[in-house]
Amino acid sequence: MTVSWIVLDIEGTTSSTASVHVGLYAYARPRLGPWIDGHRGDPEVREAVAQVEREAGLPHGAATVDVVKVLHGWMDGDVKATPLKTLQGQVWAAGFAAGELTAHVFPDVAPALRRWHATGTRLAVFSSGAVSSQRPWFRHTADGDLSVLLDRHFDTVNAGPKRETASYERIAKALGSPGGRVLFLSDVPAELDAAAAAGWRTTGVRRPGEPSEGAGFGTHPVVSSFEEVEV
Repeated sequence: MTVSWIVLDIEGTTSSTASVHVGLYAYARPRLGPWIDGHRGDPEVREAVAQVEREAGLPHGAATVDVVKVLHGWMDGDVKATPLKTLQGQVWAAGFAAGELTAHVFPDVAPALRRWHATGTRLAVFSSGAVSSQRPWFRHTADGDLSVLLDRHFDTVNAGPKRETASYERIAKALGSPGGRVLFLSDVPAELDAAAAAGWRTTGVRRPGEPSEGAGFGTHPVVSSFEEVEV
């Protein structure tokens, strides 16, 4: 069966984990507090701060310093908290727009995305990073604007957790494509397992030097470069 969609993970798959956890996290960390204080009128910011207060047991209207302390703790623990992703995404988007950030993608990524797109295969992203940060990430790469190649974006807000089968069922429905015609590329075996359980085709990405380099991918096909992906 021909693949009609390829859905991409980001960290460890299209881009190095360090470029996110070191580069982007370091950029966002000192800017979260000033961003919150400078955008109190933004409904998304208000809701994100309220979520932090609820999830951390802070009083409503807590001081920004206390909210930021929680956010920093989540960053240190790599907690996939929705309000953190929302606020980070806004800070990063501003950084990309200002020319202060450039996204990293592995050398084989841009040529593969362009090749797949040119042959009619549609491309989407499913990442724990907020959609608001995915778009500028692919728009501002060292290999040019790759965002024009991507038709859909999914995160843990509009799709659900990445290790739950139901999330992949929602995405397939949104794409209007049966799971057997969707290929998911990820470096995380548990995500691939969830996608496979939803009927998707899967391929593990084992990048040298990445956290999942030594992971066991079970029965999933495995590649070290997008050049090896069979569509």
